Amino acid sequence: MNNTSTFAGAPGADSGKTITLNEGYFAKRNAFDWLFAVLVLVGGVFALSSYHSAMDEYELGILVGAIPSVIMMGWFWRPLRVLMLAVTAFSLLGVASYEGSLARADSVFWLKYFLSSQSAILWMSMLFFMSTIFYWIGMFSRREGDAMAIIASRLLWVAVGMALIGTMVRWYESYLLGADIGHIPVSNLYEVFVMFCWMTALFYLYFEAQYKTRALGAFVMLVVSAAVGFLLWYTLVRGAHEIQPLVPALKSWWMKLHVPANFIGYGTFALAAMVAFAYLIKQQATETKWYKLAPLWLLGIVLCFEPIVFRKSSATGMSDYWAVYFGLSALAIGGILLGRRQLAAKLPSFEILDDVMYKSIAVGFAFFTIATVLGALWAAEAWGGYWSWDPKETWALIVWLNYAAWLHMRLMKGLRGTVAAWWALSGLAVTTFAFIGVNMFLSGLHSYGTL
Repeated sequence: MNNTSTFAGAPGADSGKTITLNEGYFAKRNAFDWLFAVLVLVGGVFALSSYHSAMDEYELGILVGAIPSVIMMGWFWRPLRVLMLAVTAFSLLGVASYEGSLARADSVFWLKYFLSSQSAILWMSMLFFMSTIFYWIGMFSRREGDAMAIIASRLLWVAVGMALIGTMVRWYESYLLGADIGHIPVSNLYEVFVMFCWMTALFYLYFEAQYKTRALGAFVMLVVSAAVGFLLWYTLVRGAHEIQPLVPALKSWWMKLHVPANFIGYGTFALAAMVAFAYLIKQQATETKWYKLAPLWLLGIVLCFEPIVFRKSSATGMSDYWAVYFGLSALAIGGILLGRRQLAAKLPSFEILDDVMYKSIAVGFAFFTIATVLGALWAAEAWGGYWSWDPKETWALIVWLNYAAWLHMRLMKGLRGTVAAWWALSGLAVTTFAFIGVNMFLSGLHSYGTL
């Protein structure tokens, strides 16, 4: 569709001049856009009419605000329309298949193998791993690299879809356990790790489409796969997938806003760190001195962090699970080290890498700021004070100050290049500790997901 139109001036005017009119925002919408908007509106009205009695005024406000927000997101990035419609259709199929009984999860074929929350999340995990493998095959393949990257991207879309389906169905499953147990699945480490994975992947897919390059997928998916590795261990060893009742402090509508906003920040900060890592790899592609390849060793330490910390998940030192994880991490680092020149050749320009890094941090900082403000308001309601210097709050402030300083230096001092990349990559360690380290090593008011 042509986005502009021109016409000649009025009689007597300079005939050589034309006036160019930009097509209006709504005029740019196609039939699918309007169909999507109608479906979202109908769904929202149905939810309001059917469940308004179970919602308080704040939850009603969230639902009403979500209707135009979902429509605008679908219009802003059109692939989201297909994703949201597919997730809605399969989630409703899963919900309807239960017929009000959790026992059907083991007797209905598509629930047992695809659409129950745990099945969908396991599919998500497998697809994230497969996507990571195909992205890396594409990076090292000379002839079929583009085809492998396309497959990886498609698998990543499906993985995000399965993650969202699992989340929606889990939400319904919690209510089948009891009205007082039902809650939005963003309340513990298991649930937020699922959120972290799909949010990080979805933001990456947006940048992949915007910059028309799939080369960054191999790097970004490393951190997503590391998160999936932890998620699987947490499920197998701790049984974390079991739905538990909320503690009193979490029974609040604030959770529906604060936690997702927080994890948009965590996800985009992690994405920026992996783009920074790619930047440093490209910069040091021809370096031969091992001690100058510090980014590789730093990533190796980060990837091997989980096996070192969780090595005593069994009674006799490192478990087989973490031993395999450690080996795969070391293999990945070795492959990057040996193939850094070929990888650098396939990476986009330094300007694109720098721009993706900046935009990721800018988006993450905005949402992390909103999450911090919302958290303070929630704390005032739950505990009677906006700020208590709880370990989680303290580390959230450290994360916020770190990225505030990064953005200040970029916007005010023109920070670019190596220093910016190192800073963004180091920020991953700070963010990781605020995300999970606090839950592991420190106790406080936020210790809902201790390990």
